[in-house]
Amino acid sequence: MAPAVLRACCNAVKWAPVVFITAIVAWSYYAYVVQMCIFTVDSIAEKVVLLLLYHPILFMFMWSYWQTIWTKTGKVPRDFFLAPTVAERLESETNEEVQKEMLKQLTKKLPVQTRTMSGFPRYCEKCKSVKPDRCHHCSVCSTCVLKMDHHCPWVNNCVGFTNYKFFVLFLGYALLYCFYVALSSLKYFINFWTKKPSFFVYPMSGSGHGMERFHILFLFFVSVMFGISLISLFSYHLYLVCKNRSTLEAFRAPVFQTGPDKDGFSLGRAANFREVFGEDAKGWFLPMFSSLGDGVSFPSRLQPVVSYDTMGSTPSVGDGVTYPTRTVDQDDDGLLASRQRWMEEGGDDFEADTGYENKAMDMA
Repeated sequence: MAPAVLRACCNAVKWAPVVFITAIVAWSYYAYVVQMCIFTVDSIAEKVVLLLLYHPILFMFMWSYWQTIWTKTGKVPRDFFLAPTVAERLESETNEEVQKEMLKQLTKKLPVQTRTMSGFPRYCEKCKSVKPDRCHHCSVCSTCVLKMDHHCPWVNNCVGFTNYKFFVLFLGYALLYCFYVALSSLKYFINFWTKKPSFFVYPMSGSGHGMERFHILFLFFVSVMFGISLISLFSYHLYLVCKNRSTLEAFRAPVFQTGPDKDGFSLGRAANFREVFGEDAKGWFLPMFSSLGDGVSFPSRLQPVVSYDTMGSTPSVGDGVTYPTRTVDQDDDGLLASRQRWMEEGGDDFEADTGYENKAMDMA
């Protein structure tokens, strides 16, 4: 009973930042629509214009936020997972040279370009799987996440391949929301300081009371405060989009056969932008999935002609996203066949030219 209660408490704590943001937005709606637009603004025309501009911005902001929170992270295809017996043999093997060749055989037909710093194919001990390029294990979500950027407590979700576009749009629309609220409430914020105290003790337009006017004061301060913090974060992620890097890759460069390269997946600004936001410009600013690829294989500067979908596709749980899988008859020389050959040969006569990652857990 105690572990169940503890898990429930931990889950409640994880949702606290989301509840906080939702509460702030709900209060800002009341302060802006009711206290400012209805009770404070005198002109009917101004009320209409302010509300007509406010609600679409709020809608796009909350839609993007919702999509970032509730979009499931990309799952590693089953062909990257090792059979339990193979994983146990791999992890219990004390000879590093044998481990290297085992991983070489297991990744022979997988679209994997990146390695560990020692040149080994990346392997996750937690999930018992080979890591696709740009994939990392999140200890909070307890799973490997395709093209993981970071785990964000403000959305209680990992930001990765399936929802990175939504996250960037969420930052952009949140910034637009804060700036719009701050600019449109600036005049009434100034009135707070320039008018006599009696100006706020009695109604400005026949409604409300003095204390309610303080909603406008705090609305302006909160919108400016959040807006300033969002400027740097939004600008940073636009920079990452243009460079085709994740937050993790910005701090720790992906390692290719030629060595570490922060710009290894960069194909130029235009191509980098399309990889995240898609080919169709009409969908760039809508929080609907349009990113290119399958989240498993990515073109790079070393292999610029690599397909975005190298392993075929089957329907998955993402919003219109497909993740690659292979059937056994389509991959006789692939991972499953390598497992079988390794079991038949006993795993004793391998050469060493790949490597093994002992601790495979990455978290933003």
